[in-house]
Amino acid sequence: MNTIELTGIGSDTICAVSTPQGRGGIAVIRVSGPQALEFVQQRWHGKPLADMTSHTVHLGHLTDTAGDVLDQVVLTVYRAPNSFTGEDVVELACHGSMWIQQHVVQTFIDAGCRHAAAGEFTRRAFANGRMDLSQAEAVADVIEAQSRAAHHVAMNQMRGRYSDELKGLREKLLHFTALIELELDFSEEDVTFADRGEVTALAHEIHDLIGRLADSYRDGNAIRNGLPVAIVGQTNAGKSTILNALLRDDRALVSDIHGTTRDTIEDTVMIGGTLFRFIDTAGIRQSSDTVERMGIERTWQAIEKANVVLWVVDVTSADTSMIHDILTRCEGKALIAVLNKTDLDDDYAARSELKDFLPEGTPVVAISAKRDNDIESLRNLIVDAAALPDVDSDAVIVTNARHYQALTRARSAIARAIEGLNNGLSGDLLDQDIRECLHWLGEITGSVTTDNILAEIFSHFCIGK
Repeated sequence: MNTIELTGIGSDTICAVSTPQGRGGIAVIRVSGPQALEFVQQRWHGKPLADMTSHTVHLGHLTDTAGDVLDQVVLTVYRAPNSFTGEDVVELACHGSMWIQQHVVQTFIDAGCRHAAAGEFTRRAFANGRMDLSQAEAVADVIEAQSRAAHHVAMNQMRGRYSDELKGLREKLLHFTALIELELDFSEEDVTFADRGEVTALAHEIHDLIGRLADSYRDGNAIRNGLPVAIVGQTNAGKSTILNALLRDDRALVSDIHGTTRDTIEDTVMIGGTLFRFIDTAGIRQSSDTVERMGIERTWQAIEKANVVLWVVDVTSADTSMIHDILTRCEGKALIAVLNKTDLDDDYAARSELKDFLPEGTPVVAISAKRDNDIESLRNLIVDAAALPDVDSDAVIVTNARHYQALTRARSAIARAIEGLNNGLSGDLLDQDIRECLHWLGEITGSVTTDNILAEIFSHFCIGK
């Protein structure tokens, strides 16, 4: 349960382009490590870096190994430990020519730098104590944020709100452990230091706190990756046309032939400031076709994973034969009944038929996806059905699958401890469960980790970050 010593971190000086790949107005090259100032000075023509104070900006020129001027650049120096990585860092803003970027990096490599690996700057920040692992992962989330909500949650995590929550949990667990161990130390002297009632109440409090964090993952995952919306219904109801209308793009193949869609088709779009991930599914019907049946099974799986379900009904041929199966699968989901093809039948006879089946309060919207009629009304209903938490609050929302898995295991461990308390288990057995709970929380922050886990996490970062 001890912190793993990170090998190969901080022993050399690394460099990379930190701005997105490609040509632009400017590009930023970052250099970090014990010899960052020395290596940059070899190619720098301007005020000596040794005379620069931390967090200051300077104008000068860079030259290549032959002494030819590469570019006029703006240089910013950050001295250890007050930098992003905790090491000496130099950042240079040059013109955004691909040729200039490549040659600036190469000239620093010729001076003695090594090209940075993916995520290596952030990994060094973690290794040098500038942030814990959950904050480091939030750096990537900030970069990848596709909505205001995702940005807000990631910024909260990067600034330590999540870490503070876990720190509070850890302190409660350590207090629990101290009470149990004190009981063990004096067990043979018939002295009671730990009130089992107090310990049980503390265990329940910890369990509830961990549970609240774990339960927030469903909403957090939707904020980060797009809230999943399954578009379901029977064959030829117009599901693919609705997907295309919502995306404002011909993403899915549309045909009058029944059973055209054999697999799920997914795409994301921003509506009302929320990122939605729409899933077009295979039409639901009785079929003997093996491939089509596999597609229908994936439709049921899409419903299971969705937060919102759009049940599409063709108003020209409303068929209620599969309605029981569909509604049973949609229990617990936000359901919207979509009456489609109103351009072909404006009587909406299907509306009255559905009233006998739909759960009370289910929104019903009549549209023509083909004519783009009332699609905006459907969008508004989808936004209302999303019901995501208020991200403007200080509430901590878990968005990371790795964190959710660790929290789930931590919750199981503390649940076993509660069961043990209720059954009068000895302190040494209770202590094992509490220490396991501490272990899983430590995996989130990185106080307990391995190089393999770190390599997997940082491999998904961009080079230069």
